[in-house]
Formats: sequence, C-alpha cells, structure tokens
Amino acid sequence: MNTQEGLQLVDRDESGVDTAFREDVLKGLSQEQKAVPARWLYDDAGSQLFEDITQLPEYYPTRAETEILKAQSASFAERIEPGCAVVEFGSGSSVKTPLLLSATDPAAYVPLDISGDFLRASAQDLAGKFPNVPVYPVEADFMRQVELPSAVTNLPKLGFFPGSTIGNMVPRTAVDLLRSMRETLGDGAKLLIGMDLIKDEAVLEAAYDDAAGVTAEFNYNLVRRINRELEGDISLENLTHEARWNDEYARVEMHLVAQVDLQFTVAGKRFSLAKGASIHTENSHKFNRRTSSMMLLAGGWEPQVRWLDSDEQFSLILAEAKPNRSAP
Repeated sequence: MNTQEGLQLVDRDESGVDTAFREDVLKGLSQEQKAVPARWLYDDAGSQLFEDITQLPEYYPTRAETEILKAQSASFAERIEPGCAVVEFGSGSSVKTPLLLSATDPAAYVPLDISGDFLRASAQDLAGKFPNVPVYPVEADFMRQVELPSAVTNLPKLGFFPGSTIGNMVPRTAVDLLRSMRETLGDGAKLLIGMDLIKDEAVLEAAYDDAAGVTAEFNYNLVRRINRELEGDISLENLTHEARWNDEYARVEMHLVAQVDLQFTVAGKRFSLAKGASIHTENSHKFNRRTSSMMLLAGGWEPQVRWLDSDEQFSLILAEAKPNRSAP
C-alpha cells in the first residue's frame, strides 16, 4: 500500500489531552447557553457512529450526495485538472471519496482530520483501493491553516468538503473556515463542497433524530468523551437528545437536555445545568442558491458550478480561489 508517513499537527499536553478540546469545552460550558463546538463530536467512536448514521433511512444527505458524485463523474473530469492533489477536510468516506478519486485522476490524496486513529484507518483503506495514488494523512485541526506535506506543494489543489459539514458552523465561523481553506490550498485552487438545502421541517428533524437512536448515541458520545478525556462526571442518564428546527436561523439544532437539575465537574471546574436547560452540541444550517453563494464568496471562493440530486435535496458546488479584487 502507498500510505505515506503522516503529519501530526494537534497540540496535546503532557497527559495526551487535546488542549483545544479542553479549552473549547470549558469555555462553552461557562456560557449561559452551554455549547460545545460540533467538531468535538468526532473522536474515533463518534466518527464511527456518524458513518452508521449515514446508512440510516432517515438520513438523506449521504444518499443524495452520493447520487450526485456518481451522476456527475464526467463533469468532474471535465472541470477538474488531472494530476491534482485532492485535499479532503475530514477523513475520507468509504463511499464518497473513492467516487471523487475515480473521476478526477489525482496525483495524491491528503486527508486532514483531528481524529488520528480514524484518519489513519481511512487513509489505509483508500490506499488499498487506489494503489497508484500516494496518500498523505495529516492529523490536524483544519479550522486553521494547515501546512500540507511537501510532496504536494507544487501540485494543483482540489479541496473536498462533503457532507454539508460547513453547515455545522455559525456563519462567521463557516466564513473563517472557508478563508483558512483558501490559505491552506492557495490561489487558483478549487473546492468541491457539499451544502444541504432547506426543505420540509419533518424531514429535517427526522434526519437528526432517527427511530433507531443512532444519532442520540452520537450526541451522548460527546459526554462520554468529556468524562473520559477531561475527567468529567456529567450524569449521562439525566440527559436527553433533542433535535429542533430553528426557522429563524435555517438550521437543525442538536441539544442534550437536562431532565433534572445537574451539578458536575469537568477538568477540575464546577458547573450546573438547570432542569430543562441544555448543552447545544451541533447546528446543521441549510441553504438555498443565494445563501450558499454568499457564504462561499465571503470566504474567498467564487462558485462555478452547482449540481443537485434528482430530488433537489442536496447540492454539490465547485468553487475556485481566484485572486482577490478590490472592486467589480
């Protein structure tokens, strides 16, 4: 297999704890509306649970995006330069990433992820499927500019950000991420990004609160991670998973709602959560043509092509990092 030695760019303290994780959790739990950034849902167990979610009947985004990737392979080959380095922000999906790599004839594949073990397993799997494509896994927080492996420095870059993960962030954070992606990939790079579309409220809520309870376990896993890695004692049995559609912000929200008054400690700090109050763990913003274009333009990416699935539930957008202009 052709998996190359990866880079590790995650800051950890002497006990092995991700310092950014601890900082975000303590800051978020100190707010009036307690919240933890959604990226921390994806430790190894969380990443596997999310893979399970993508197979659920209620969770339409993966099926819709996969349909686009299959149907538009000729369009990708026409519009994406062969011999590029595909840089995926997040460990590669076992379904979607191979479809893109097959269509684009890349010279290298660089998956970026904060979940090291899951990253390396995904990289190994992709290397086995594409023995002629060098794979360079990078364990890093891609919310900031990432230094790519020197082997791909001179290759044209295609960023790949599937799954509408951009929707997990509030707009200012999403724009910051798009700007950092531009800095990572450079002028002239292209970005293929998934953005989920606004649709019926019942369809949206079911996608984040499935009948089998897998999404609930995904949410609960964050508490298990906090308790394990940050010496927390949050009472998981007194929290309930809840998915809500917030029409004002065009997003589905995931919350962990307290069923009783709670007192708990995390990393030596004491917190309280009143009955009925929640820890806000994820947003999933939904877009239309105008809002998706505005988001990309604000982040320094000029939309070029927009593809939809046959039911018009999901969009894949190809954008380019063109030189900045000060005027029309």
